[in-house]
This record gives sequence, structure tokens and C-alpha cells, in this order.
Amino acid sequence: MSERHFVLAAGGTGGHMMPAHALAEELTRRGHRVALITDERGARIPGLFDGVQTHILPAGRITKNPMTWLAGAKAIMAGRTMALRLFETFQPAAVIGFGGYPAFPALLAARSAGIRTAVHEQNAVLGRVNRLVASRVDAIAVSFPQIERLAEKHLGKTWLVGNPVRAEVCALREQPFPALSEEGVFRVLVVGGSQGATVLSDVVPDGLAMLPVALRRRLQVTQQCRAEDIDRVRAHYANLGIAADLATYLNDLPDRLAWAHLVIARAGASTLAELTCAGRPAILVPLPSATDDHQTANAREIVTAGGARSITQSKFTAKELAKQMQKLGLDPEGLTNAAGRARSIGRPNATRDLADMVENLDRPVAPQAVGLAAQSPRLAGAGA
Repeated sequence: MSERHFVLAAGGTGGHMMPAHALAEELTRRGHRVALITDERGARIPGLFDGVQTHILPAGRITKNPMTWLAGAKAIMAGRTMALRLFETFQPAAVIGFGGYPAFPALLAARSAGIRTAVHEQNAVLGRVNRLVASRVDAIAVSFPQIERLAEKHLGKTWLVGNPVRAEVCALREQPFPALSEEGVFRVLVVGGSQGATVLSDVVPDGLAMLPVALRRRLQVTQQCRAEDIDRVRAHYANLGIAADLATYLNDLPDRLAWAHLVIARAGASTLAELTCAGRPAILVPLPSATDDHQTANAREIVTAGGARSITQSKFTAKELAKQMQKLGLDPEGLTNAAGRARSIGRPNATRDLADMVENLDRPVAPQAVGLAAQSPRLAGAGA
């Protein structure tokens, strides 16, 4: 296929930028050129889009407060104008949005310029910007088979591709689940998203301390903490006599995931994609303040499959965690089975499938494998 140009537009959070980065790498590998539209936060994330032409656009927000409407609209129109200038010189074959307010003016500009468009939704609830443009774009790529706030009339252009995951995590699918004997070391990985989660720092040590002594002595914990929590949590584990390795950022997360028998985590889209690609059982604590409660929706697929247990934050107490941990830690066979169930719903080919969809936006596409509860003939099935 000859070289073409693609513009990717993403808000400046890791949840939006990581899948955009994965698609950029795949399109570049296929011989295409890529440009990025984002905000100042996105441009500052290290290790992403190195060497890629990057443009920071105004990204106004239209909130519930009428006082913000005029300023928000002006910023959106300014961003749209700047995007149109970029398109005149870069001449993209398509513009792909990944959510977040910087994607909105770019997609509006593409629509007015007659350029093909698509959006990728990472969560199990269609995000605000993606809802705003859903009727205007040519395709919608989703990461879960059940998507809330997705209008039925859009199912015919919706593709189930999954959420792109780094190659090191996908490679864990080919490795067996780490052996766990009744007397062996029980390795627990605790992660709270890109910045950690104070509730995990508050509850997990006390929950592990309530386990029977024989099980507690087998624990080996790796936990991501916020900078303001880490010293307190480290001292707490030391006082409890629980072996724990703490960090504010786990730059070797794929390695940590490789040896983990159980993960305790939030239910962000990237976390769920990594758990299901690698095949790791989990206890999930959805972030209650997430927009549209999308983390609770994210957790449903893996919980239904039997690969995880979900506990609402209001019920996430030391006593409840200890109860769940004891059931899992004393049942190695059940833990291995849960790992397999998590793996069964993984979509390791998400990056490839998303790139295929993007490359074919301007071409007639034959019906794909049926997905999304058999509602759409153009949905790609889950990866093997």
C-alpha cells in the first residue's frame, strides 16, 4: 500500500495518548506518515510520539456553566481553523480522534474539509467528545463488546478492535501463568493508574495484615503509590512484617505483571486491556468519580468472564479485601483458572485491527465477524 498521511488527535492523558501512540507506530511501520494534534499535557508525556510532527491546538470546553460557553466556543473555532491550515499542507487521508477535548476541533475541521474520520473509544462508556462527533464520523472503534451511550443507529459503523497494549505485555500471553503452590511465594501487584490511588495505600496494607499468619508470610507485594503516600505506606508494611517493594512509577510494569499471581487495581481501560492480554486475575476497585462511572462499566466484561472480582470503593475495606484475598490465596487452582478466564477475553491484535480499519476508511469494506451482541455486521471479533 502506498504512503498516506494520517492525523491523530488525542487529549493529553495517558488513557487517550497511549492507544494513539500505538496506532502511530503501527501506521509508521506500514510506511505511512503521521502527525499528532494534542494539548500541552499530551506533548509533555515522555517517550510518546518521538520524531512525530506534533501540533498543540486550543481546546475549549463546553461545560454546564453557561459562563464558559462563549470562551469555549471561541477556543474550539480557533482550534478548528488551525487544524484546517495543517490539513492544507499535510493532506491527511483520515483524521482519527481518541477522545479528549483537543480531538474535537480537529474532527470538526476534517468533517468540513471532506476528510475521512474515525474515533477510538477506550472505555465501556462512549466519552463526551466521541458522543458529540459520533453522528459525523465514518467509523467508531471500541474496546469492549458492550458500550454504553452508543446510539443504536451508529452500530453499523462500529468496530470492536480492543485497546492497544504494548508488545511486552502482549508477549506475556505466550508464557504460562506463574506456578503457585500452597506453600510458595504469593506475589501481589498493586497499581492505581498513572498516578497511583490513595485508597489502595490506605486499605491494602491493613487488609493484608488481617490474613492468616501462614498466608501473610508468603506475600511479596509490589505497590505503586502516590509520592505523598509512599513513605507512610513503606513504614506501615515494615511494621507489619510484609515484604513490599514500593515505587511512585513502575517503569518495568510488564516484568512485574509477568510474575504477579494477583493484581489489585483501578479499572481504567489500559489496565483492563493489559490484564486480559497478559491473563492475570484481579481485584478491581473502580474509581467512583470517573466520568459517567465508566470504570465500573469497564470492569463488567472481565468480572462476567470470571477473571476478576470488583469491589465498589465504598465497600473496599480491609476486612472485605482480606476475605477476598484469603479465598484466592488458598486456592491456587482457582487463581490459575481465573487467569485463563481473563486471558480468554484479551484482544492482543487491537493495534493491528485498528490500523486495518484506519487504512480502509476510504475503501468499501466487506462485513466482518459479528460482535457487540450480534448487533452490527461490521464489527471485528476479539483477537486470539
